[in-house]
Amino acid sequence: MSDDIANGHKTSLIDYPCAFPIKVLCKQDPDLTQTLVDVVLEYDPEFDVDTVETRLSKQGNYIGLTFTVTATSREQLDDLYRALHTHPLVSLVL
Repeated sequence: MSDDIANGHKTSLIDYPCAFPIKVLCKQDPDLTQTLVDVVLEYDPEFDVDTVETRLSKQGNYIGLTFTVTATSREQLDDLYRALHTHPLVSLVL
């Protein structure tokens, strides 16, 4: 048992591993989905590409993608968020 749990404190609100949705808002690009799937696969090699959810904005200028990854640690999620957030096609990561 870790010291945090033994002391009644928990360092994370997330119990790993778990399914964790990451939402990404991007400008339209023909290669967008595959490009970002490749990024996600770097951090979750077992990611199921068929689970990507896609939504177009009302004007059709932006696309929202949801990637539900298997989160194994806080570090993995932080690294994935950073990789997506700094990608030139990405406007916002939630």
